[in-house]
Amino acid sequence: MKLEKEILDKYEAVIGLEIHAQLLTSSKVFSSDSTRFGVDPNTQISVITLGHPGVLPKVNGKAIEFAIKMGLACGSRISKLQIFDRKNYFYPDLPKGYQLTQDKTPVCIGGEIHIKTSDGVKRDIPLNRIHLEEDAGKSMHQENGDTLVDLNRAGVALIEIVTEPALHSSHEAGLVLSEVRKIVRYLEICDGNMEEGSLRCDANVSVREKGNRELGRKVEVKNMNSIRNVQKAIDYEIIRQIKEKEKGDDIISETRTFEVSSGRTFGMRTKEELNDYRYFPDPDLSPVIIDDNYLDKIEAQMPELPRQMVERLVEKMGLPEYDAELIAETKEMANYFLSICHSQPNYKIVSNWIMGPVKSYLNERNKGIEEFPIPANKMAQLISLIDSGRISHDTASKVVFPELLVNPDLELEALIKLKHLDKSVGDIEIKSIIDEVLDFYPDKVLAYKKGKKGLLGLFMGEVMKRTKGKANPKEINTLLKEALD
Repeated sequence: MKLEKEILDKYEAVIGLEIHAQLLTSSKVFSSDSTRFGVDPNTQISVITLGHPGVLPKVNGKAIEFAIKMGLACGSRISKLQIFDRKNYFYPDLPKGYQLTQDKTPVCIGGEIHIKTSDGVKRDIPLNRIHLEEDAGKSMHQENGDTLVDLNRAGVALIEIVTEPALHSSHEAGLVLSEVRKIVRYLEICDGNMEEGSLRCDANVSVREKGNRELGRKVEVKNMNSIRNVQKAIDYEIIRQIKEKEKGDDIISETRTFEVSSGRTFGMRTKEELNDYRYFPDPDLSPVIIDDNYLDKIEAQMPELPRQMVERLVEKMGLPEYDAELIAETKEMANYFLSICHSQPNYKIVSNWIMGPVKSYLNERNKGIEEFPIPANKMAQLISLIDSGRISHDTASKVVFPELLVNPDLELEALIKLKHLDKSVGDIEIKSIIDEVLDFYPDKVLAYKKGKKGLLGLFMGEVMKRTKGKANPKEINTLLKEALD
């Protein structure tokens, strides 16, 4: 699907996201049923999950806490009074015939997600709300045309993070989704695994001619299980809608699904209007009242967030912003970096090792830092050996590092002795060699003292040659200048 540039330039896309994050509670939001993933179908359900007559749901306090944490992380206003509503609609994987959600009183109101585009522009994407609700089950379509339903997921606690229609490209949508995934992982309220469905995203897409402030008729695209697929679906939908407008056809407000194999979206059903859901307060659930003491307690538990981590790495540890953003990409990577820095104060060298050999190892094996075999204290020892001049960076990366990957418990001192890697030479010996070199080049010493400072390189080379490369160049430089001056 391609369009001429002049046609594309006539239009502007307007995109809003609805991001669903499954909360890491051990039980469901309104029942004690387990939330374990990957167990046999329909084994984690009860009469409460199924909505049998006479049963009484009870709200999971941990789900309320997790939702508030997300709101605080996004700068939202927390609702002090929260009421759960029944959202009525029929679908095979909705066992009760309604979904318990928050309509008029979302747990979090407003807020924003901070993104930084590839050209360095920083934007604050406004949020409409974050509300708490229960997940539906899962329909599994078989090759023979049958559809099976697994209700294990029904009733699992979800937060829905709803942006304002403030995005204008698939790139921006991907950045928002990436940032949300980082935040929920830093907060440890959701594992952010899109492939398993614990983080899902629906995109509301419309197009309008540039300069027109009126929103176009939106289309909601569902069924996207990766950030890349969200971007592909949005790109396809933008071009499809522009083509419809260029033909003079109206855009149908509908729900569409994204087919990964073809990269296309397909219509599922016309879009329900809000009044179709017949919201009303659930009569079995008491209102949730948030007092200031409870809110203060949650605020005190808030961890350092991704943006705050980047600021600390840049402002307090002196890293370039590029390094800081890569290191802060995951909480585990940031903690690993900080653990090394606890005993190794040369932060930039640590960053170079993280972004170089460590990341190369992880990327080649598609692993996370939590699976990296070398503990932080051992990496700190290795970097200290380089920093002190005991071994060269080349020796460390080509000899010592590979050995540690195979045997992380290896004693570095024993390895250095075994392979004769130690290049250190004592100060007394270096001074003696420096005296020999300067005595050998009296005319060059005189020329140096008359202003030919470039001769320092000659003296350095001679000293390194006579120490067989075992001396620390920084130390030689300092002792040479002392002797010459």
